[in-house]
Amino acid sequence: MLRPDEQVFEAMIKGWRNQQLARNLSLGYVDDQERTVRAFTRHADAMPWQWTPQHVDEWSADLRAVHGCVRSTLRNYQGSVRQFCDFLTNPAYGWSDECLRHFGTHPVQVAYDWNAATHADEAEGEPERRAFTRPELEAFFDHADEEVLRVRGKGRKGWPPAVRRSHSCGGA
Repeated sequence: MLRPDEQVFEAMIKGWRNQQLARNLSLGYVDDQERTVRAFTRHADAMPWQWTPQHVDEWSADLRAVHGCVRSTLRNYQGSVRQFCDFLTNPAYGWSDECLRHFGTHPVQVAYDWNAATHADEAEGEPERRAFTRPELEAFFDHADEEVLRVRGKGRKGWPPAVRRSHSCGGA
């Protein structure tokens, strides 16, 4: 091999892409995973068989402090690296033996529970973009039902449409 480090890395990426596509993951998702691993590789300035948990720590700190990544984005990025390392360290794919033969070392898992972001909140997104909670939905439907009773209590003609609106929202 002319450039064994680059050739082995590209073969790893190709193998991982194939493994993800075989799992029926979407092409867009697979592309995002690959972009993330390539970005991590550039940031670490090291190949996967040279990665350490410290590379993940430094990259994560940079993403949060310098680039302002939100928690969910950081967790997704770290998950991509973790999944790639899972693929590389799986004996079924032979990357440890291949790297030992060419580089005298092998890839290891570098993204652990103790150095990766955890899913802390039920809804981490911006409040205006997150799904309603059960109590919020119940309050909304209760309000719709109360609105029907309010309109009907005034003796106006508008209460049948209010019932239809309440029922279309999931109310009683």
